[in-house]
Amino acid sequence: MNGHDTPAADPAPCAEAAPATPASVAPVRVIAVASGKGGVGKTSVSVNLAMSLVMAGRRTLLLDTDLGLANVDVMLGLSPRFTLADVIAGRCELADTIIEGPGGLWVVPAASGKRHMTELTPAQHVGLVHAFSQLDLPIDTMVVDNAAGIADGVLTFCQAAQDVIIVVCDEPASVTDAYALVKVLSRERGVTRVQVLANQVGSPQEGRHLFEKLERVSARFLDVTMSYLGAIPRDEWLRRAVQRQEAVVEAFPSSPSALAFRDVARRASQWQVPQGPRGHVEFFLERLVTPARSAA
Repeated sequence: MNGHDTPAADPAPCAEAAPATPASVAPVRVIAVASGKGGVGKTSVSVNLAMSLVMAGRRTLLLDTDLGLANVDVMLGLSPRFTLADVIAGRCELADTIIEGPGGLWVVPAASGKRHMTELTPAQHVGLVHAFSQLDLPIDTMVVDNAAGIADGVLTFCQAAQDVIIVVCDEPASVTDAYALVKVLSRERGVTRVQVLANQVGSPQEGRHLFEKLERVSARFLDVTMSYLGAIPRDEWLRRAVQRQEAVVEAFPSSPSALAFRDVARRASQWQVPQGPRGHVEFFLERLVTPARSAA
């Protein structure tokens, strides 16, 4: 089966496509994927991590927050009717943007080539985070694909997640810019824990070396706990999957990169479920508060 076996072009308002269930009020694990430098394969990581979680039985939503140069929908061969640009413009509700991708993955697409979307105010970024509290969708995991760099939106969306994955590759600028992102997240947004994923590596040793380089400088200057999530190998099958507009974990499930993505998803599934709100902007805040209220 490939991604083209699943119809993906019909937008499905979440209230109709996914009726409320007891699971829909459970806390949602939110994983933000980010990078200091562009071109390191961050969106490919987001797409394949989300698809791997779906294949492992997790009800997953993939959110594209690269607001000006979005391409999650392109990588999955989807044709959205509405995007986050329509939500910001008041043309639709957030629920109207949700489309079903391959394997039952839900996707919230952003817009490409809309320069005004890169100029949203900090209040609009926070408002977008809060809008997710109104979604009545029975998911347990959301993967957030961020833009590269240290723009306000990236910082807010990472701060609003429980876990942040920083993607690096074997380029000096990638490691330098990753450190800059971690520094800003730590000092300005209070993010004290990040996961590092090495991408497009030639060997496991190369991936570990990249992590150690970043960890060494971070340990000297930052109060951040940095964990090594693993490495995705340089893989011709991944390139072919991108050309086919499919996730490699679905198109070529036995390929080296697909096996590595599934291993990353397995590790992410073992992270601790959020225990409650942390006192700042967060995705699905009501679902973090509700269990505490019902237990009282």
